[in-house]
Amino acid sequence: MSYSDDEINIDDSDTDQGDIGDECISDDDGIALESHDQNNSEYRENAAPDNEVLNHDSLEAEMKKAIGDVQAVLQVKTGVCRILLHKYKWNKESLLERFYEHPDTTTFLIDAQVIPRHTQTVPPGESECDICCMVSGLSGLACNHRACTPCWRSYLTNKIVDGGQSEIECMAANCKLLIEDEKVMLYIKDPDVIASYRRLIVASYVETNRLLKWCPGVDCGKAVRVGHCEPRLVVCSCGSRFCFSCGNDWHEPVNCRLLKLWMKKCSDDSETSNWINANTKECPKCMITIEKDGGCNHMTCKNTACRFEFCWMCLGPWEPHGSSWYNCNRFDDSVAKTARDAQEVSRANLQRYLFYYNRYMGHQQSLRLEGKLYATVKSKMEQMQTLSMSWIEVQFLRKAVDVLSECRRTLMFTYAFAFYLKRDNNAIIFETNQKDLEMETEQLSGFLERDLDNENLVTLKQKVQDKYRYVEHRRKILLDHCAEGAEQDIWVFNE
Repeated sequence: MSYSDDEINIDDSDTDQGDIGDECISDDDGIALESHDQNNSEYRENAAPDNEVLNHDSLEAEMKKAIGDVQAVLQVKTGVCRILLHKYKWNKESLLERFYEHPDTTTFLIDAQVIPRHTQTVPPGESECDICCMVSGLSGLACNHRACTPCWRSYLTNKIVDGGQSEIECMAANCKLLIEDEKVMLYIKDPDVIASYRRLIVASYVETNRLLKWCPGVDCGKAVRVGHCEPRLVVCSCGSRFCFSCGNDWHEPVNCRLLKLWMKKCSDDSETSNWINANTKECPKCMITIEKDGGCNHMTCKNTACRFEFCWMCLGPWEPHGSSWYNCNRFDDSVAKTARDAQEVSRANLQRYLFYYNRYMGHQQSLRLEGKLYATVKSKMEQMQTLSMSWIEVQFLRKAVDVLSECRRTLMFTYAFAFYLKRDNNAIIFETNQKDLEMETEQLSGFLERDLDNENLVTLKQKVQDKYRYVEHRRKILLDHCAEGAEQDIWVFNE
């Protein structure tokens, strides 16, 4: 069965399945970047990611093909096949396996909530609508829950436009029967609502299919398909490079789970941590954070379960401060030492977090600012072409900026990785590799920002290539070590 003009029109004409962007290919003599193809699923990056980019028309064509394959076996309506595929996350093999496990097609469809368990014949003619109480011709689903056409149209429009639903249940209370696409299109006539419904169907196809993911690029609208569902780098034709598993920017070497923890911690803590560090202390007894709002150093904890009185300066009990036992001016007050030690631990944890957060944000800022280098090297490349150099001969400058950006991004995520990493011998090796990459990245950045105009054009190409190739090499060493550690399960994280 194919869709009629009043139904969802899925175009199966040949479509343009956007090409993978060429930023993965080296502009230097057309050589592909070195591949970091690791076996471990948490660390995977390829020079040319083997993903396919699909636009809206391509997605609809694939949907129609999958629906046709299932319909040939089940011999039911197209809309029913789509609902069934949606329930099984567009896995045809899983759907058909469950279908063959049932004794007959009817039982299978009843369990899938696309036909009712019991039906009864309703006499034709006009009757009072239970929704609007108007007398008119009523219609409905196979479950015989009926209403007038305006009520059905209003209900479906609300579910599509306001609810954003592509799988819509019968409007009757406690009836879970799903409405097939043919019935929806019978009631809906507004072209804008029909277009919204089509978009929702395609969106549900992508969102329930474990091998598809929407590109997070601004106004992109394309989806990316992979052969296996795992954390991996995927590249859209719009240029976006992201992790297929979590949808964030590609974040090697940190895995998706730790990145989620890190991003949550940053959003919760980063804006207030510096202020807390500078303006507050913890109560020596209950460790609640306290802000000093007056000049007096006699503090009383506002925690109703505590109410401890102490000195803001030494964190010792306040009672001796008004007697001959006053010794707040002494450095090593034994009474307050325990409280100060506890506070030092708390402050040390905060300082540790700020150490990694500031470096994470520092590389993120450098990555953003170094984007201006593309304009700088473009001007330099044009200048070099006027001096009899060919277009391909000057692409090494753009390649250098591409490598610099990748290294900045990697360094940024190494600090999220290091924050949770338990310190041991493997962590020390990681930090050494991180230090080497960071040092070489800064040298490449400084050369591209300050020394391009001062360098002899004859030696410029060799110097730039030497620098970015060595930086690439240091990055590969770091990422290979992280991948090897994940594969051998040597990393220990403090979460």
